[in-house]
Amino acid sequence: MAKKRQYDIVEIHWIDAEEHGEIGWNNTKEQLAYAKKPCPTMKSVGYEVYRDEDHISLLSSIGDKECSSIEKIPMAFIKSINVLVKEPGVDLGSSGLRSKQKRKTKL
Repeated sequence: MAKKRQYDIVEIHWIDAEEHGEIGWNNTKEQLAYAKKPCPTMKSVGYEVYRDEDHISLLSSIGDKECSSIEKIPMAFIKSINVLVKEPGVDLGSSGLRSKQKRKTKL
């Protein structure tokens, strides 16, 4: 029987890009005031199925032949990555690499 691939479950804290306003014309004074507000901080939890220097990809559900939609988060948006469940089947090797990329926990 083939060995099933296992993935770490991670929590990612990241800053989301944002667009604000209505279709058509908006009040300039209100838009300029809103421009000063910080972008929203988000938290995502899921199975880490891919990571490189560009982005990380998560699945919220995974089965033998089906899975949820994938969430891709640009690495530049990420503040921290916390491993919640370390799967024993994930082999990072002695250098801590997966897919030939270093794993980072605090960005």
